[in-house]
Amino acid sequence: MKMKAGIIGCGSIAKLRHAPEYKANKQISEIVFYDRNPERSERLASMFDGSVARSINDLLEDPTIKVISDCSSNENHHIFSTKALLSGKHVLCEKPISLTVKDAQEILEAEKKSGKVLMVDHNQRFTRAHQKAREIIRGGELGKVLTFRTTFGHKGPEHWGVNKSNSTWFFKKERSGFGVAGDLGIHKLDLIHYLLEDEITKISAFQGALNKVDEQGKPIEVCDNVVASMQTKKGCLGSASFSWSYYGEEDNSTVLYCEAGILKIYHDPEYQLEVIKSTGEKINYQLETIQTNDNQTNTGVIDAFIHCVTTGEKPIASGQDALGSLKVVLGMLQAAETGRVISLNPS
Repeated sequence: MKMKAGIIGCGSIAKLRHAPEYKANKQISEIVFYDRNPERSERLASMFDGSVARSINDLLEDPTIKVISDCSSNENHHIFSTKALLSGKHVLCEKPISLTVKDAQEILEAEKKSGKVLMVDHNQRFTRAHQKAREIIRGGELGKVLTFRTTFGHKGPEHWGVNKSNSTWFFKKERSGFGVAGDLGIHKLDLIHYLLEDEITKISAFQGALNKVDEQGKPIEVCDNVVASMQTKKGCLGSASFSWSYYGEEDNSTVLYCEAGILKIYHDPEYQLEVIKSTGEKINYQLETIQTNDNQTNTGVIDAFIHCVTTGEKPIASGQDALGSLKVVLGMLQAAETGRVISLNPS
């Protein structure tokens, strides 16, 4: 059965990922766009042969729309996702799920009350390299993971956002909340939970607005760089760095050091996954290229979301998963602000 999809927020993430993937999905008949800036919704409706909702209520009250992507800015997720769920829509919410635990719990309560699917776009769980790495770890051939290091950085949202300027909402404290920590960092912290089937329980960190300036030329209100050290519930130790000032090229790599070898993920441009065993044996996997700002490919997220809606299967990236990752981001920023090691209980 075909269905209509609605998209709330018509910025770059909607234009480059959600809308093209809905358009390519055979179960979606049409996309209805809403943005508080009507010109943006009209532009995307024209690009993707869709239509425009003139108000958020028009979108949510349309009985022909079955699924919603909440691509609004971070501070609005708990408002729009909650309303959409309670209006009987299945919801794919962009990350972070919200800016506070309280607001995230509001969304989860709406999910429970509505009985609808809630998925959060922690898209790194869906890449073939990450899924294969998780499979190898589960298989036990490399033993347990002892330590890890992960990074995610690019040249900044002013090069990615819809208005391509330093006035981007990502630089505003009241809208983005967490700066690079909530934009890029949360992806990798969530990924560690997914790969290791574990959770981060202790974290320390440093953060700063080292390089970015706003439209007035003043240092931005949120961090553009974060470096963290952490420990998981199972005792694994790791480090992470997140940056909006990787100006030469993007880095989206993770390395896992195990008892019987090493897993390198998106470390080599030719081989997306490298296995280096303690015996010296090397196994290289060519799986797919990683999504970058300059290389947009199908993430598989929309297809997975629609599959969950039509089959009733649990999402790979659930609201509860997203809440756990949010707690780690909040703990990381608290650690950076206080200079203390923060103990966490994500679950």
